Amino acid sequence: IVAFYSLFYLVMIYSDCTGYPFPTAPPVDPFAKIRVDDCGKTKGCFRYGKPGCNAETCDYFLSYRRIGADVEFELSADTDGWVAVGFSSDKKMGGDDVMACVHDDNGRVRIQHFYNVGQWAKEIQRNPARDEEGVFENNRVTCRFKRPVYVPREETIVDLHLSWYYLFAWGPAIQGSITRHDIDSPPVSERVVSIYKYEDIFMPSAAYQTFSSPFCLLLIVALTFYLLMGTP
Repeated sequence: IVAFYSLFYLVMIYSDCTGYPFPTAPPVDPFAKIRVDDCGKTKGCFRYGKPGCNAETCDYFLSYRRIGADVEFELSADTDGWVAVGFSSDKKMGGDDVMACVHDDNGRVRIQHFYNVGQWAKEIQRNPARDEEGVFENNRVTCRFKRPVYVPREETIVDLHLSWYYLFAWGPAIQGSITRHDIDSPPVSERVVSIYKYEDIFMPSAAYQTFSSPFCLLLIVALTFYLLMGTP
């Protein structure tokens, strides 16, 4: 017994000297950055914002890819609140299955499931997300999660093997609860999206749409011609 306590005492002294009294738990793996060079190849992507933007600079970014019986989604937006994707049978808000990544007051990013009732998002306790991870850095909410391709028939959870319009939204949160999205008319996919087809689609934000419409281009040409010819 004396020998046991002597050995225990020596271990404690050694531990105090080294500063490592006991083995520590392995560190949590950091959030792996979203790769955009895979877009259009091994995953589908939507980018909204400045031309050439990526997952860290777009106003909004989403990617999807099939992994076995699941679809993995990656979302990121320039916000300190929430970022979400909705699956809709049309291009309008209402009756939509929504997955949102919400930054709460404790600094965590949680994956939540909602169902749009008209213009209001109702949280649904049945959450199909798994393998969830998220981070809030550089004033951006970024997350990654999986959800099954096939689900039992359920009004609030769609089957992803079918094609849906994707609704993209982001905005502020108050005490971990989402509030109205940042822009009045959030972007929507131009056509229904199939998880079996990988594309890399860019949608310019309002700041970069001014001179992209045919009407604006025609107006610029007309004004240029008028200035070059001079007034009568």
